[in-house]
Amino acid sequence: MSAPAKEPENETGERVSVPVSDSQTYKRAFRDLKTGFNQRELWLHLGWQDIKQRYRRSVIGPFWITIATAVQATAMGLLYSVLLDMDLRTFLPHVAVGLIIWNFISAAILEGGDVFVANEGLIKQLPSALSVHVYRLVWRQILLFAHNLIVYVIIIAIFRPTFHWTDLAAIPAFALIAINAVWVAMLFGIVATRYRDIAPILGSMVTLLFFMTPIVWTTQGLLNQGGQAAERARLVEINPLFHYLDILRAPMIGEPQEAYHWYIVIACTIVGWLLTIFALKKFRARVPYWV
Repeated sequence: MSAPAKEPENETGERVSVPVSDSQTYKRAFRDLKTGFNQRELWLHLGWQDIKQRYRRSVIGPFWITIATAVQATAMGLLYSVLLDMDLRTFLPHVAVGLIIWNFISAAILEGGDVFVANEGLIKQLPSALSVHVYRLVWRQILLFAHNLIVYVIIIAIFRPTFHWTDLAAIPAFALIAINAVWVAMLFGIVATRYRDIAPILGSMVTLLFFMTPIVWTTQGLLNQGGQAAERARLVEINPLFHYLDILRAPMIGEPQEAYHWYIVIACTIVGWLLTIFALKKFRARVPYWV
């Protein structure tokens, strides 16, 4: 058995301790998240500049986002209301709000997979926490979500002018989804930076999940058909994005909601953050070498 390594000695013969690197500790992982959040002046500015740069020299500017969402929601609402024999007054708000929320969720997944690769120059040149780039991404998507809320306000004013105090549940629901967007972008960003095949896989997965999530169709419509259609409607419960969508869409369009959706989303949030903290602890220091 080999003898244990001795501590080095200084010129006077006294033993000195060697500092241990904390690059792979939970303390460093939490410090990255905290430091990045404290640098909010940086990521708030960068996120806003992303929006301005995307629509530079455009007359309407970021409101092209609103127009595109309005056209897509109206076209899909009208088409699928006829195909599925749904009442347009209830189905159009269902589709429009579903698309607005889906755009936010899908962007966190897709852009999250590319968040560190896309910011290679800043990561190598700017001494900032990795989480800055994730906060920047989420803030940018919040701004886009805010632009799309114009579509929501118009549709609700036409089809549902009344307001109920339970509609305020949309505020904590969106906050919870935004918190999830942070860990999703961080986790997928780290994994996709190491394995570049992950990004196209995420793209295919998001496309598939769009049709598996009740955005342009409703679970109630399948349940009303009974038989095998009702049994298939139960399968949507397996899709976690259905629960994320429901906790926000239901109060926004005034539909009743069951508490188990919140329980599932909170459980996914805890598990997701545990995985993200572990990945941040293990691989945070390697990301600059992978990009």
